[in-house]
Amino acid sequence: MTACERAGLWLLHRFDPETAHRLSLRALRAGLVPLPGAPGGARLRTRLAGLDLPNPVGLAAGYDKNAEAVTALTRAGFGFVEVGAATPLPQPGNPRPRLFRLTEDRAVINRFGFNNDGAEAIAARLARARRHVPVGLNLGANKTSADRAADFAKVLAVCGPHVDFATVNVSSPNTENLRALQGRAALAALLAGVIATRDGLARPIPVFLKIAPDLEEAELAELAEVALTSGIDAVIATNTTTARDGLASRHAGEAGGLSGAPLFDRSTRVLARFHRLTGGRLPLVGTGGIASAEDAREKMLAGASAVQLYSAMVYQGPSLAARIARDLDRLAAREGIANVSEWIGEGRERWLTS
Repeated sequence: MTACERAGLWLLHRFDPETAHRLSLRALRAGLVPLPGAPGGARLRTRLAGLDLPNPVGLAAGYDKNAEAVTALTRAGFGFVEVGAATPLPQPGNPRPRLFRLTEDRAVINRFGFNNDGAEAIAARLARARRHVPVGLNLGANKTSADRAADFAKVLAVCGPHVDFATVNVSSPNTENLRALQGRAALAALLAGVIATRDGLARPIPVFLKIAPDLEEAELAELAEVALTSGIDAVIATNTTTARDGLASRHAGEAGGLSGAPLFDRSTRVLARFHRLTGGRLPLVGTGGIASAEDAREKMLAGASAVQLYSAMVYQGPSLAARIARDLDRLAAREGIANVSEWIGEGRERWLTS
């Protein structure tokens, strides 16, 4: 991290977390943040659900909820970028404060509640953006919708022509009863509607499913069965957690989803279990607690084809993705492997027994 970046982080941390979040997006749009482009090369090149990525390090949904800084983010070092979540209609989300830094734990708690400008506004911004790497959209449902399952397909119909993949998000803990849609019958019906909408697009795109880290073994087995038979193209493991194990921060008791370093072990175990349940037949994206190349490599060893990060940037700055990608390249060179895909699943059993 450069001295300039350290100073920028110091300044942002003088503001409350949500204000700092908004300021960081403005700085990206204004060209105040160095944009190194996505590190690539033969060892980093990744194929994910038909998408060609220069490197396997992606941006998780939640940072650029309204697709305001897409062009800049696709030049910030990420191999792919996910924006959103978007809902059919605009909604304000939950009351503030709703974002908390847990500095001692290198973690974040959020309870935003799908605050966004709505699918139409987000689609317009996506249409104007210049994409230097693949860009996806996280699909959500309006809190007051009479048919939340139908909302996901509605957002895809509006925004699908302007993105390279879409993620069905039924695993956020911040919209009441949303996680109930992860049940076998409800999820199968929801995904059938999304897949039908995807197949009707002029340019059909891959559909991902994002799952929670707080699932029991039977629930995870049901999800794996649905995932393998529904026609989706990849699974993201995992979303934020409602668990609060071993936290030191004064904000530990805040309601919402916990992300960052404390989520790493829990999410990686779920990732490994899902890789075993699907027999490696479905590409997986590992997210939750990644803050270094070693973390990213561990996710791949557990079964991930690619990874996503977000919370660690709060503490390490926007250049983190490029640093992780370059360090992954060095790790691969040191191990003498031709491509990072050779790591996928090679350390799964260790996570299944931990």
